[in-house]
Amino acid sequence: MVIQIFNTLKREKEPFVPMEEGKVKMYVCGPTVYNYIHIGNSRPVIIYDTVRKYLQYRGYEVTFVSNFTDVDDKIIKAANELGEDVSELTERFINAYFADVEALGCSKADAHPRVTDHMNEIIDFIKVLEEKGYAYESQGDVYYRTRKFEGYGKLSHQSVDDLKVGARIETGEKKEDALDFALWKAAKPGEIFWESPWGQGRPGWHIECSVMAREILGDTIDIHAGGQDLTFPHHENEIAQSEAMTGKTFARYWMHNGYINIDNEKMSKSLGNFILVNDIRQQIDPQVLRFFMLSVQYRHPINYSIDLVEQAEAGLERIRTSYANVMHRLNATADLGDQHDIWLHKIEEVKGQFTTAMDDDFNTANGIAAVFELSKLANTYLLEKQTAEQVLKQFLTIFDELMGVLGISLQQEKEILDEEIDALIEERNQARKNRDFARADEIRDQLKDMNIILEDTAQGIRWRRG
Repeated sequence: MVIQIFNTLKREKEPFVPMEEGKVKMYVCGPTVYNYIHIGNSRPVIIYDTVRKYLQYRGYEVTFVSNFTDVDDKIIKAANELGEDVSELTERFINAYFADVEALGCSKADAHPRVTDHMNEIIDFIKVLEEKGYAYESQGDVYYRTRKFEGYGKLSHQSVDDLKVGARIETGEKKEDALDFALWKAAKPGEIFWESPWGQGRPGWHIECSVMAREILGDTIDIHAGGQDLTFPHHENEIAQSEAMTGKTFARYWMHNGYINIDNEKMSKSLGNFILVNDIRQQIDPQVLRFFMLSVQYRHPINYSIDLVEQAEAGLERIRTSYANVMHRLNATADLGDQHDIWLHKIEEVKGQFTTAMDDDFNTANGIAAVFELSKLANTYLLEKQTAEQVLKQFLTIFDELMGVLGISLQQEKEILDEEIDALIEERNQARKNRDFARADEIRDQLKDMNIILEDTAQGIRWRRG
């Protein structure tokens, strides 16, 4: 089957055919680094990391780029309030970002470009737009002539006339038209700045992604992605800038994920429901948060609540328990049951269900449903009197494959304290004294699964880690 992607540009699903066979160029808008990321920011990070993993699973070589906005009005304001240098502030929150997303099971991008490292390229890009008549200077600022670009509004499906109704010129702006947007901003007293042909200043927000995507991936990319809130004006402006500058299609497929609500209300600081990932992962297993985020198809809105997260936790635990039970049986079995071809076929069918779901615009909700089906199938198989090593290994392989695409590990690494081990051994000794051999054997197997080896010595039972 061919992967289908809902392309925001066309407002419909389209077969995914990259420009170069077997290779994908993908750009995802990254964070503005002036604070820790909140769970709304985490949704696109998790979703597009999963898209990347699935494309790789399907055999594509993916070049994945996600930027850092490390100079911006919000950053300058935060640095001033904290009495901190802009570069120190951004470096601190870039490191915090990596810590948060790694905990969420996300891989680093192939490139994480920063605005401050591409200032010369940004200035050169704006100069070309100015030469072509798409940009003009006004008292140290440089603006983009929106009306000059004929395709403006094609991504958000709005006409220039409709946009004009809500457009206005802010105090201090000297535009030719209210629809025009800033490419370069003149520096205010005390602000960080760079030298340019238009005087000291810094880039506008929209120009950075156009420049960095082109520098790393070329004039045209396969997939450009981000949150629904970026569709207009950010992504619309990126298209206008890039296509005016190169004369080529900027991105062939545009993906946008839905919003996140908190207890059925929009997340905002004013409502007091603003949740940082750095805080929530101290209370909730980050893998559970990822599993929860993937439980709804990415284009749909998702509602975050403790109850729903606990449901996700219970669901993930069911899958992990099935996986652990299969592994335990594999370690204990010497049987080679018959009719294993039937079970191998059933496992393959479930794998097919997962692929069908993910091929349909990366429908992780239905993909997870297929994993639950695999879990149910495994539980049924374990009721068989005889089990085959080949079948058990195939269950584990497909569990790892499918959950690996979703970025979730089933092998929980829990630190085992010496006190916990000593307590279990003491409980086992007491069970044996009470002739409760079933409980003693159960504890022995539990210790074995924990990779704890028991040794009988003249001084009594000793243990060591395997």
